[in-house]
Amino acid sequence: MMRESSHPLAGLRQRIARIAASDGVESRRGEGWLASGHARFDDAFGGGLAVGRTHEFFAADALDATSAAAFAALVALRTPGKAPLIWLRTSDAGKRSGHIYAPGIAELGGDPDRLLLVEAADPKMLLACANDAIRCAGSAAVIVESWGKFPLLDLTAGRRLALGARDAGTTLLMLRLNAVPTPSVAETRWSVAAAPSHALEANAPGAPAFDLELLRWRAGPAGTRWRLDWNHDEKCFGEAALSGALLPLPARRAMASHRAAAA
Repeated sequence: MMRESSHPLAGLRQRIARIAASDGVESRRGEGWLASGHARFDDAFGGGLAVGRTHEFFAADALDATSAAAFAALVALRTPGKAPLIWLRTSDAGKRSGHIYAPGIAELGGDPDRLLLVEAADPKMLLACANDAIRCAGSAAVIVESWGKFPLLDLTAGRRLALGARDAGTTLLMLRLNAVPTPSVAETRWSVAAAPSHALEANAPGAPAFDLELLRWRAGPAGTRWRLDWNHDEKCFGEAALSGALLPLPARRAMASHRAAAA
């Protein structure tokens, strides 16, 4: 996992371009999907999360924030090759939602070397970095992590980000942690929560599990709810017990066994 300073993002575009060129990645990736690997989930959305679009993931509390971050990162890191995932957060984000834990990403089957972590001084700089990062064509995705209300991210700022992502073919994943969903121009909007994992033999901790509710989809109806389990061996969201079923969110959620990409 590599860390970059937030001001400026000097050399970041060149580094991504070199990685993309060495891996044979096209400079424009405006078509296609970030697929979860779960056939029914991906088929329901035409192949997965649309590339070159903005997708929002909302989490209500610290536990769900970890799950939302893990889900977004695992989907992005499923892309083949070495295309980097750019993760933007403020410098104080670790105090709120935990630090990015590279061994945790590796344990779940992701490649932490593909992660470029950029820490911004404040929300204003975070938004500026996001506008710059989405124009770095050749990345697997850009994750922008924010906590609580984000007044600077109004409809105008969101539209600017969405247009930049579309023009560069970059998928933008907005992590809205400890935040209430509000109107936006996102292609999809999700509520993500930790789900009880299913114990393995000898009562060993099970795979990370996620409850997702589709709050908005520009291309179709919202309201569906999914429970997905992560399959470490296959590096995808697989067909474990209850996985992929359309379910009501449970009234009580057990503590997730894994805290995935953060500690």
